[in-house]
Amino acid sequence: MSYELVKKVKELEPYEPISGTYKIRLDANESFFDLPDNIRSEIKDIIDSVDFNRYPDPAAKELIISFSDYYGIDPEHITATNGSDEVLYLIASALLERGSRVVVTDPDFSMYAFYSFLSENEILTFQKNDQLNINVDDLISFIKENKADMVIFSNPCNPTGCGIKAEDARKLVTEAGDCLVILDEAYMDFWDQSILKEAQDHDNLIVLKTASKAVGSASIRLGFAVANKTITRALRSVKSPYNVNTISQKIGTVIFKHKDMLKGRTEKIRIQTKELYSGLKKLIDSYQLPFVIYEPCANFVFVETEKAKDIYEFLLENSIAVRLFGKYSALRITAGSEQENTELLVNFEKYIIQNILKRNR
Repeated sequence: MSYELVKKVKELEPYEPISGTYKIRLDANESFFDLPDNIRSEIKDIIDSVDFNRYPDPAAKELIISFSDYYGIDPEHITATNGSDEVLYLIASALLERGSRVVVTDPDFSMYAFYSFLSENEILTFQKNDQLNINVDDLISFIKENKADMVIFSNPCNPTGCGIKAEDARKLVTEAGDCLVILDEAYMDFWDQSILKEAQDHDNLIVLKTASKAVGSASIRLGFAVANKTITRALRSVKSPYNVNTISQKIGTVIFKHKDMLKGRTEKIRIQTKELYSGLKKLIDSYQLPFVIYEPCANFVFVETEKAKDIYEFLLENSIAVRLFGKYSALRITAGSEQENTELLVNFEKYIIQNILKRNR
């Protein structure tokens, strides 16, 4: 008798992002800024000092200090991870017992439910309201009625770009009882409603951060979890000993020290996001299209339309990649540079003229 895969992974398919080469990539919520030459030079110098035959620092001390200084948090409350995906899996598998009840919201980042599924937790889905946002009172009631062990969601939300304010996040944490609250603030650099600095004061809260969005360092896969000392000790205990490689630690340490550069770029991304939103809304309104567009708190714009798949394919044909969410008949469009946004808007309007207006005549 030969080995057979267990049922939970038997029919899974590997994640396959958009393949091919495109002139403009607005599909992955990456920063449109690459690192400047002066920081690249610093990185080259520090990499020359790396002992490649030695394991990384298991505690990632220098990286955590650099991150903590940038966000103004006590280093003792921070765990560094190999991207946010690692800590998401650790939370689902190690901080919960098998069969624990996990509340996810819909729409939201699909990997929350995926890692809970792999950890054999029971997944409960809380549907957002018609504005694709969370009514916190309803969510609290849902948690209590279902005796949930954990709730997890992104704030601002990926893929909608909507978010709940800090006062509502605090209310959720304080009224959720013994339910563990995971707030993924991957996109909070673009908004001002963070409760990151408050995570250390609660016994049921973990706030997640990443270097892949506003920090513009998706290639080095850095994630961070901020929590009280008890949870932090547990996360540091269950992670693998050398989970963040030396190169990523060194590069991250350098980047987070450039506060003015990072904050300046974040503000420029905010401006381009507003320009993208305004441009798309103007097209939708001027052509009186039955599209729904959501004003974003993040670095991307979410557009619901029955034409989502057609627009997505049209843009690809014109060498512009955006993200298609077929389940919601929607497009998620990352803010690009001024030039990239302009080209996106030109082609978006071209689709409208060629494929909607002509057919309606």
